[in-house]
Amino acid sequence: MRRRALESGLEMEMTMPARTKTTLVALALIGSAVATAALADMGPGRGPGPGAMLLQMFDGIDTDGDGKISPTELAAHREAMFTAADANGDGVLDRDEIAAHQMAMMTERMGQRADRMLQRRDVTGDGRLSLEEMGKGPAEMAFSRLDSDGDGLISKEELEAAGQRMGKKRKQGMMGHDWN
Repeated sequence: MRRRALESGLEMEMTMPARTKTTLVALALIGSAVATAALADMGPGRGPGPGAMLLQMFDGIDTDGDGKISPTELAAHREAMFTAADANGDGVLDRDEIAAHQMAMMTERMGQRADRMLQRRDVTGDGRLSLEEMGKGPAEMAFSRLDSDGDGLISKEELEAAGQRMGKKRKQGMMGHDWN
């Protein structure tokens, strides 16, 4: 079943109009720039992945407060997370419950990242970031990487080439790692 879905996706990609591909690549690059800014604000060693997520949840899992997580504490946390996700209480998680739980966790993490960005960059203290407060950063770096001929502009061909490079990296497993 998964293989069919993958083949369908590849088939769809091959028949997708070039303009749509270009738009999708541009959106992906903009999203990447914003995500990079958020990751930069997280600080060293706080990037995505199971280890970083466990570190962020450590205090909540360490229920006895001894600074260490026991197998019992980890099992209790896992059960509590399952129970919280099981919205209808039937003892199993369906697709919608899993998706809703993942979205809630992601929303909480994004809120925490936004708070850290505001703490670090909000010079005026008004709880909002102006363009100047956002500063130069990942978006400008992405622009210079896309501008492969160095003319200070990004052509459609440069954007398409970047999309192809990203596709090759994904196929090599550098970007599409599934932590599940």
